[in-house]
Amino acid sequence: MARRRSPRTRPQIQASRDAAGVTRRRSPRLHPQTQASKEGAGVAPRRSPRLHLQIQGNEKGAGVIRRRRRRRRRRGTSLPDDDGMLWEILLRLPPQPSSLPRASAVCKRWRGIVGDPKFHRQFYAHHRKPPLLGVFVWGEKHEGIVFKPVLDPPNRIPARRFSLGLGNNREDHELLNCRHGLVLVKDCVSREVIVCDPIMGKQRRVALPPVFHSAYFRGVVLCAAAGNQGHVHGDCPFKVVLSSAFRQDNQPLACVYSSETGEWGDPIIAEDPCYVEYVGRHATLVGNALYWPFNNDQMLEFDLDRQKLAVIAGPPVTNAFLFAHRQIIQAEDGAVVLAILADSRFQMWQRNVSCQGVATWALWKTIQMHNILGISLQIGEYMAWTGYDEDNDVMLLDVDHDVYSFQLKSMESKKLYIPNCTSQIHLFTSFYTPGTSIDVGSDPAEMLHGTSDACLV
Repeated sequence: MARRRSPRTRPQIQASRDAAGVTRRRSPRLHPQTQASKEGAGVAPRRSPRLHLQIQGNEKGAGVIRRRRRRRRRRGTSLPDDDGMLWEILLRLPPQPSSLPRASAVCKRWRGIVGDPKFHRQFYAHHRKPPLLGVFVWGEKHEGIVFKPVLDPPNRIPARRFSLGLGNNREDHELLNCRHGLVLVKDCVSREVIVCDPIMGKQRRVALPPVFHSAYFRGVVLCAAAGNQGHVHGDCPFKVVLSSAFRQDNQPLACVYSSETGEWGDPIIAEDPCYVEYVGRHATLVGNALYWPFNNDQMLEFDLDRQKLAVIAGPPVTNAFLFAHRQIIQAEDGAVVLAILADSRFQMWQRNVSCQGVATWALWKTIQMHNILGISLQIGEYMAWTGYDEDNDVMLLDVDHDVYSFQLKSMESKKLYIPNCTSQIHLFTSFYTPGTSIDVGSDPAEMLHGTSDACLV
């Protein structure tokens, strides 16, 4: 006798002693059972094709077909067993201050890797371009030179960590330059320049050469291996370059100090004179040469390799841009670009040098800054450059005493909350892992839990 049930059930045939068969359908969720009678009759259940077949005979040779479910391996949820693979994964964490402290909190194994000095060197070499951590500025009257962070929590670094410890009197010191994780300060009392390493909490004082005792000059600090591709700046030798274009004979002068020799080189004088009223505070390193913009149609170039100082001609700008704010930047192909800002118009002129050494200027871009910054035309009566980050190609702009940053490649802008903004802003870029600084309050737990101050003040 046969009964028909839902097609969703599976047949099961059980033989009686008289060889009569009855077809039954059961739920596929039930575990199959097969029993053979003493006469050798068998029951053959049908199962999913994912099941194994197993044939087991009884004493009289009757076969029973059993299907057993294959055991699936659980997908691994553990960390990679290979330390080399984990090492490569951790190298690709973003180069922000909170990345490595948070990774070290995962487990002891991760902490051992990210705490290895060799890993730190490879981590910096992998990313190459250090992040912009903040700016050094002349603070209020009784603040002196202070650090202002620009990153959001948990990457925001408290100002006290990068204290230079130079006192609070603004008249005693002048902020000259920041580059490659170093800060250059002029001591107006002792006639010295001070090279500060805020990350390591180190300082070196260098007496000024006699020719600069009474001169009004600009100063630059840079790593001695700045021109080497892939070099990671850290505790390495440095150079200090001083230049002055305000001399009685109108002949620009430069002098270089090397930390490796501990001495100043001979004064270097430009062949051509210059007649300027103002020299830009922010020198730009393009390749192996430093450039200072003038407030006319000239600029100052110092070749670090050839130790040569020269006055070079600028682009043929119109009268509207003749006395505008100027900043030298670097093009994507390594060429020198003069950025000129007049009112809210932004022009970029690129300098091209032929194989015969002949230099020409070409207008590269003209931009309306209100569109880039996303502000109305009623805002921005006053605009001026305040800094340039060579590593990340980011410019800082003072708009009615509000500071904006914008990336030259993407043209994306962001408002930075830096109170008491002045023209004495120097961008500070460096790799930084909390716990490596000897300054008071260097607590990696702040980066781990994001407990540092939540506002940029």
